[in-house]
Amino acid sequence: MKLIKEHTEEVKYLVEEKLGKGKEYFIEGIFLQSNLKNRNGRVYPTEILDKEIKRYNEEYVTKNRAFGELGHPDSPTINLDRVSHMIKELKRDGDNFIGKAKIMDTPYGKIVKSLIDEGATLGVSSRGMGSLAQKNGVSMVQDDFTLATAADIVADPSAPNAFVEGVMESKEWVMVDGKFVEKDLLEAQRIIRKTSSKNLNEAKLKLFADFLNKIK
Repeated sequence: MKLIKEHTEEVKYLVEEKLGKGKEYFIEGIFLQSNLKNRNGRVYPTEILDKEIKRYNEEYVTKNRAFGELGHPDSPTINLDRVSHMIKELKRDGDNFIGKAKIMDTPYGKIVKSLIDEGATLGVSSRGMGSLAQKNGVSMVQDDFTLATAADIVADPSAPNAFVEGVMESKEWVMVDGKFVEKDLLEAQRIIRKTSSKNLNEAKLKLFADFLNKIK
């Protein structure tokens, strides 16, 4: 399966005064979209995204386990030391899925709060795992799609780093001991381990050439 990240436009800020608690910060807006060719040339069929959102809500949102991070994480695993917010609501509105997330009082959450106070424009990026199939010139997301998070907070959702996206989406991931690891990395490690010292440099050059070919 491939790591799939999608970017939406900026979200709205909500700052609420809670008696005795000070300010509480929220972001709200479109977190995911279905039945629409996005800027990455992908389409999420409504029935597939709707089914996954229902599972995500049941297993994560309702149990206060739906976290997101600040920035562009490079794996499908949630890094708790980088968590900035908790997704509190995620509901369907036609082909859109509207989300609301509370900014937490974590180190990265405090950065987000400061950015909001300073008037920064922020957006969200979903992150998940799944297979893609080509159909009529677009990449159709398949029914094995699984969300890692419905929303990471990003600074420039309308202009993601093309090189990073190309590298990340060329990777395949597999589950090992309950965690996702890079398939390409595992294969590279296997090749290096079985290569004799005499042919090691040649093997390394080939692995690097393969990597470059995958991001072209």
